[in-house]
Amino acid sequence: MCFMIRRAIRACLIVGLCLIGLTVALVLPWRWVSPPTTAFIVRERMASGEPVYYQWAPRGAIPTDLAISVVAAEDQKFPDHKGFDWVAIRAAFESNQLGGRVRGASTISQQVAKNLFLWPRQTWLRKGMEAYLTLWIELLWPKRRILEVYLNVAQFGPTVFGASAAAQRLLNKPVADLTPRDAAVLSAVLPSPRRMSAREPSGYVLGRAREIQDAVSRLGGPGYLQGL
Repeated sequence: MCFMIRRAIRACLIVGLCLIGLTVALVLPWRWVSPPTTAFIVRERMASGEPVYYQWAPRGAIPTDLAISVVAAEDQKFPDHKGFDWVAIRAAFESNQLGGRVRGASTISQQVAKNLFLWPRQTWLRKGMEAYLTLWIELLWPKRRILEVYLNVAQFGPTVFGASAAAQRLLNKPVADLTPRDAAVLSAVLPSPRRMSAREPSGYVLGRAREIQDAVSRLGGPGYLQGL
């Protein structure tokens, strides 16, 4: 019996080490290498059959106004958390249990894990894999890199991914020329880039953009991200 238990423990350890090794091999290279594509981009190409616009821009080429707008809109605790905003998760869980509008609580780190490796449909399997990958992204990448990757892989339109493509395709200007208002409008459509438009923003999007600009001011502007 003891022999069988030792064999089972040894097998579990081997499986665990293999899983860790595979995860590190999957996650670590993107700390330095620009992802040539993502799971979401591949899915979009297959589903729509239309051209997908994605162009990598280094963090230094993306205005700090867009970086802070995205953080203000999506994840205001980004500089401080370790991948999860437990207060927001609890609030979302309680709201969803009451049967109201379904709320999300994904951090920027979680969204990077989802966009790079997974699929959009909410299932317990996907959420579990997302949480696991988020832990490793936070462990293996600095915060500055996580934000850089997010700015480049986030979906801003039905077939538009990343800040550079969004600036060019939706606002007809280079990413370096984005104004604070442009940044807020782009950030406003992130929750639903298929339904909301940065090219022809609705009243709701414009109102949400103003809220984001107010949030940026409360956070102290781009200096809020200075330590990243």
